[in-house]
Amino acid sequence: MHPENDKLVVLVTRGIDSELSSVAFTIANGGITAGLKVSMFLTSGAIDLVRRNGQAMTHVPPLDPLLKLIQDFMKRGGVVWACTPCVTARGYQQADLLDGVIITGASVMHAEIKQGAATLSF
Repeated sequence: MHPENDKLVVLVTRGIDSELSSVAFTIANGGITAGLKVSMFLTSGAIDLVRRNGQAMTHVPPLDPLLKLIQDFMKRGGVVWACTPCVTARGYQQADLLDGVIITGASVMHAEIKQGAATLSF
């Protein structure tokens, strides 16, 4: 694998109401296991995935609980970006989100894509 091709950006729009949120984090963790540098950009309802206690509402057996998936992802070096307008629209502030989540615009995701990152969306 060439260093310029070892990045994956996962765009997530589905929130705690969808099993796709757990699938997205399971696949993102698999990407880290495969040696990829994985970033996740959360928009729309996906913002609630990183709202404190929001993820506690989602568990899709046989997958791990969503909170564990997110914690494992971040502990292993995964980066979580939360869309600034989406956070603001919900009335959230940095303190409302899990530690380590970065509130930012889509330009960070676009920069990764311009550098050759593969993309997935959920």
